[in-house]
Amino acid sequence: MAKSETKKTDKTGILLVSFGSSYAETRATFKNIEEEVRAAFPNQEIHWAFTSKFIRKKLRKRGEQIDSPAEALAKMGEDGFTKVAVQSLHVIPGEEYENLKKTVAAFSGMPKGIDEVILGNPLLYHHSDMERLTQVLLRNLPKDVTDNDAIVFMGHGTQHTSNVYYPGIQYYLWQKNPNVFLATVEGYPELNQVIEKLEQKKWDKVYLLPFMTIAGDHARNDMAGKDSDSWQSQLEAKGYQVKSVLSGMADQDEVVQIWIEHLKEVFQKINNK
Repeated sequence: MAKSETKKTDKTGILLVSFGSSYAETRATFKNIEEEVRAAFPNQEIHWAFTSKFIRKKLRKRGEQIDSPAEALAKMGEDGFTKVAVQSLHVIPGEEYENLKKTVAAFSGMPKGIDEVILGNPLLYHHSDMERLTQVLLRNLPKDVTDNDAIVFMGHGTQHTSNVYYPGIQYYLWQKNPNVFLATVEGYPELNQVIEKLEQKKWDKVYLLPFMTIAGDHARNDMAGKDSDSWQSQLEAKGYQVKSVLSGMADQDEVVQIWIEHLKEVFQKINNK
């Protein structure tokens, strides 16, 4: 084989990685993320991957193909990409992010594959991320919210040590607005702990909002569902007037910009090597 045929030419690309969703309503959110990333990196090819095996399998049954991070990176290697910036679209550096980190490490420098794969931080990682997200969320509360209304964000929660980000962001929010609360589905704080706080004051209305990338299954069922154990039903049973907002954080361009800043940090590392 001639030397010219074996010589690699640099080809960089972006891989956006989300937990994923099978809800058609979330496609607009993923599209918004991609449009914002494309505007920031107009010359880069963008690929997608979902970390949830359950969701990928569900989509395949519908005839929709979405790769796992490993599958996406393998294909990008086959397509001649020499450097890939992988951007986590997770909220915290939890188990999904840790698994993605291992996948990225496995693919970086693989023989006859991609030379370099670098992972961008999730939405919340540094103190500055916490401050910035707090400001963005409080600037973009529902327009009809008054000082007599309570805001309750629903986070996913985890048994992973990174669950500390949830009570952490609660502290940041309370520094700016004591009417804003956060609870999680599978971690700490729990909804009943927030309800104890709510009972200390009379509220006109309680707004429920997802503290998640997208308004997927948890938001539509656990938060705003009709079943008696949904957050909305539990609060209504206690006499509160409740309004659920089915909009993920990534529907807000200012939130997506935090991920994009992390992606820019990745490209600085790539370009400096």
